[in-house]
Amino acid sequence: MTGGPAHGPAEADPLRIVVADDQASIREGLAIMLDLLPGIEVVATAADGEEALAQVGRHQPDAVLMDLHMPRLDGVEATRRLAREHPGVAVVVLTTYVDDTSVLTALRAGARSYLSKDADRADIAAALHAARSGLAVLDPRARGALLAGADGERAARAGLREGPSPDGLTARESEVLALMARGLSNREIGATLFLSNNTVKTHINRIFAKTGCRDRVAAAHYARRHGLTDPSS
Repeated sequence: MTGGPAHGPAEADPLRIVVADDQASIREGLAIMLDLLPGIEVVATAADGEEALAQVGRHQPDAVLMDLHMPRLDGVEATRRLAREHPGVAVVVLTTYVDDTSVLTALRAGARSYLSKDADRADIAAALHAARSGLAVLDPRARGALLAGADGERAARAGLREGPSPDGLTARESEVLALMARGLSNREIGATLFLSNNTVKTHINRIFAKTGCRDRVAAAHYARRHGLTDPSS
């Protein structure tokens, strides 16, 4: 594939990439979209991890835009093999999966950046250029998933309260309450738990009604008193 018309100095050393995705429409759409951007040249596409490895060996690109869930060889194992066999090739994951397990597994396999498929072409292009320079980029949803996972691991290590929550709080309400106790705003709670602002407000109103707390300060004291958050946080 070739890029568009000349765009000045950026074209002197274009970023050469391979796009790997098992869905043909997404794969070809990404290739066309990125190939039109200045400073980027899509040298090949791949429908699975095995083909991605073969294309990397054939074209020696700067980076691979990698989907995670593909047939034959998935994106995680393909990333792991690329890190071992072609360490100079940066991997940027682009996927619909942004749970903490998927993010951590991909990063540990050697991915340099992690984006959701909600990212626009400017974000994707920026992440690819950053990856070639050795920089990591995580989109907000991926960062939120990592933070939520880290909070869960810390709570487990701290031996925080397990079992039914007090006063009939649901598991989700307990999560919201714990984040309130840490001082997070409604918007930050929503970003961490992937909830809308209205949903967060609904949970908080129910928490206040069930616990008898009148404000966030009282709710924070309640959460600590009942072991719903790390006392040291």
